[in-house]
Amino acid sequence: MRKSSGKFKLFTIVFSLIAIVLVGCTSGDSDDDTDGGKETNESSVSGGVLNIGLSSNAATLDPTLYTGVYESQIMRSIADTLIVYDQDLQSFVPSLATEWEAADDMMSYTFKLRDDVYFQPGEYQDGRQMTAEDVKFSLERSAENSAQNRLTGVESVEVTGELEVEVHLEEPNSALLAMLTDQGNIIIPEEEVEGWGDQFGAHLVGTGPFILENWQTDQQVELVRNENYWGEEPNLDGVTYKFISDQSMMTNALRSGDIDIATDIKGQNREVIEQDDQLELLSTPGLSITYLDMNFQQGPTADPKVREAIFKATNIEEIVQGVHQWGGGAVANGPLPRDSWGYDESFESLKPEYNPEEAKEILDQTEYAGGFEIDLYVLDTRTNYATIFQNQMKENLNIDVNIQVSEWGTLTDTVSSNNAPMNIGGWSWYPDPYFFLNPRFHSNQHGSNGNGKGYQNETVDALLDRALTETVDQAERTEIYKEAVEEIMADYATIEFDNLDIATGIDQKVKGFNLSPDGSINVVSPNGVNISIEE
Repeated sequence: MRKSSGKFKLFTIVFSLIAIVLVGCTSGDSDDDTDGGKETNESSVSGGVLNIGLSSNAATLDPTLYTGVYESQIMRSIADTLIVYDQDLQSFVPSLATEWEAADDMMSYTFKLRDDVYFQPGEYQDGRQMTAEDVKFSLERSAENSAQNRLTGVESVEVTGELEVEVHLEEPNSALLAMLTDQGNIIIPEEEVEGWGDQFGAHLVGTGPFILENWQTDQQVELVRNENYWGEEPNLDGVTYKFISDQSMMTNALRSGDIDIATDIKGQNREVIEQDDQLELLSTPGLSITYLDMNFQQGPTADPKVREAIFKATNIEEIVQGVHQWGGGAVANGPLPRDSWGYDESFESLKPEYNPEEAKEILDQTEYAGGFEIDLYVLDTRTNYATIFQNQMKENLNIDVNIQVSEWGTLTDTVSSNNAPMNIGGWSWYPDPYFFLNPRFHSNQHGSNGNGKGYQNETVDALLDRALTETVDQAERTEIYKEAVEEIMADYATIEFDNLDIATGIDQKVKGFNLSPDGSINVVSPNGVNISIEE
């Protein structure tokens, strides 16, 4: 079955896997004070520059190298994917592809492409038309080189017409369409990639609504309107993304008018924004989780007894209450957020109870009896988690935790290379359990930010593979993922702290903003978003 840019159908297989379950995930979010949707009104005018605050620096805009949501927020304004999610993450919407069809055996997908798409002018091409060859180049480059394996399972891409491609899979992949919405799979011109070489990530060229104009390292990235954009004309003249790692500074920048949208709002800043009548706090339960990973391959935590002791000496409730005293998060029960369709209430019973006495007894059975010293890598925005955890480890196990505050690029390099003894991270993606479990726990993800801890369990690998390739039935996949979570939690490789709300502060002059449960910010998108600024 096929869907097109006009009146389209969602083919049953994929919709049953991913889309329909999102209705339950996002139900209750339709009230004006929670869904973040704001209609553009007649007083909005075209023009102006939208300033967006991001809570960490962008290291690269190369789709095969990027590792964080901070970078993807910028990339989605510059370049396009074949398809996108709708605003509620309930179904897929055409973007560069107008139609797509799955083969009966699920081993290939055929995509028909728009005939009116042009790349932005760059150093090595002058704004030529996008063709099927560009899709082949971009997707195969991602499949072969992605640092986060964002297009895993793709064997090859075949050009079957000037505006048609066929994606061939190594085996059936129930998550392919969701993967194709990821910014790691944007379509880019080969000339620019080869011409810039290692510097392409600082000179991204795509087909999106805005063009990369200027990048001031560690400060901001400036984009200007693409006058030759194939989609709906942007309401804005440009977008500037400003890097503001300090949450209080982010909030102050919003209140002073230096930025129009503040992302990743947490703690007391939620209350500050709510009390300002010129601002609005948009908050909704998100597909997001905060965790502490322990190195599975080396150092003290390579010993499963040490990991178990640390877990049982961690008072998760105290950490969550301390971090979220102003709201915005709930205690997590395992590696899947509650709004994932793979989540099961039984996961709560799998968590070991907080028991520092037992934890000390377990640690005393190891060569690390009496405590030890260990480094914990963390972004500045998550030091509140780290500080409470640090105090608990010292008090309960005499473990001296050295907090290493790092910027995003350094943190991801350290983690992905298996050089972080412990690290605190955050994960936000799509509702399908694949996107939370495979990147963080499958052994084929060693060397990535998700599984930089080096977690490895053959049983888990086999279960995750089965859930992806053996069945298209959601209920069956849910049961397989449940087994995988049970195995993962028994290994004590990670401590999940909380499920986060997605919270964003906006100036009331911003119109047309949509708060997505996955935290993504679309300025202009084929899914109907087109932000403007009211004078």
